[in-house]
Amino acid sequence: MVRFTCKDEASATAFDALVGETIEAIRQHEPGTIVYASHQVDGQPLQRIFYELYRDRDAFDAHEQTEHTRRFLAAREELLASVEVDWLRLQSGKGTTS
Repeated sequence: MVRFTCKDEASATAFDALVGETIEAIRQHEPGTIVYASHQVDGQPLQRIFYELYRDRDAFDAHEQTEHTRRFLAAREELLASVEVDWLRLQSGKGTTS
């Protein structure tokens, strides 16, 4: 899970466009990416949260090496005030294999 805080409203608009392009490429080219969702945060117009779920570590590593992901990582820097990453380990849930 990743929380992004954009610099300002113009940056948020540009970030959303970049995310849309990136997610389309993920849909088309990453069968090992199970979920890649971008969320707006109610009451926090400059924040976005990504929830990402990969088949396994190899699928995540493959995702990180794609051209569209590398382009996203480089282009986002000028748009963001901060990035917070949380690595999650499944404890229990519905719709999971554990």
